[in-house]
Amino acid sequence: MNKIKNLINKLLEEINFQRLKKIKSFSLIIIPEEVGIKAHTKKFTVKNAIFLISLYTIISFIIGFYIINYSPIKNIFIHEKGALSYSDIKKIEELNKRVLFLTRDLENLKSSNEQLKNALILGDSTLADSLTKFNPSLNKKTENHYGGNILTVIEKMFNIQFNRDSQDVQFIYPSKGYISRGFMPEFGHMGIDFVEKTGTVVFAAASGYVVFADYTVNDGYMIILNHPDGFVTVYKHCSVLLKKIHDVVTQGEAIALSGNTGELTTGPHLHFEIWKEGKPVNPKNLLTN
Repeated sequence: MNKIKNLINKLLEEINFQRLKKIKSFSLIIIPEEVGIKAHTKKFTVKNAIFLISLYTIISFIIGFYIINYSPIKNIFIHEKGALSYSDIKKIEELNKRVLFLTRDLENLKSSNEQLKNALILGDSTLADSLTKFNPSLNKKTENHYGGNILTVIEKMFNIQFNRDSQDVQFIYPSKGYISRGFMPEFGHMGIDFVEKTGTVVFAAASGYVVFADYTVNDGYMIILNHPDGFVTVYKHCSVLLKKIHDVVTQGEAIALSGNTGELTTGPHLHFEIWKEGKPVNPKNLLTN
């Protein structure tokens, strides 16, 4: 039965195709609904009909393409399909760029925090001690920038006289400003604050070696020096760092400019700390003026 049906369908198709081949022209009759108006007849050849249909298809495709891609209709169709609009794609690209920048900054901060952790834990002053063997002047106190140091000379003479030298490293004041807050470890304040205008020179309290010089979130631009005898000095909230890590500095040398950087600051000042073998020490007990 199926074979017979297939044969019949093929015969009908051949008959219709043969008939279509014989048609060379046809007429289009337009009959108006209004009474009293004559019907219009338009005669077409097969070639003309094919040409008109093809032309209509091409024009429709071009118009549809421009409407869908360059008009607000595009957004309607795209949102209906669940895709993103051009403006959304641009926003996503901007967000991706910001994420990349933030990731880069986070990596830099992470690296800085690791360096800071290593610098603070650094209680061994082998490096600074080894530097003094090649440059003995690093272990000597030089004249400070604040005028005469007669008191220091007299104190040194008395120390030598009575053999009361408790340390080889001598510290000078790193700032000319007055002290606004003292050493209060019970409140988490491990050093002293010098009130200074932003851009004031910060001096190395003693000769040493730069183990950290970078930006941190809480303390802003910070520089840490390692000194002989297990001493470490810390200078926080600077506006500019004049030295970089691994630099060797001498006492009284400019190492930074004071400022107001970091989240844990309430105004322009220099926060100064002295650590001895991993423990904070009151700088007032060691500084000589």
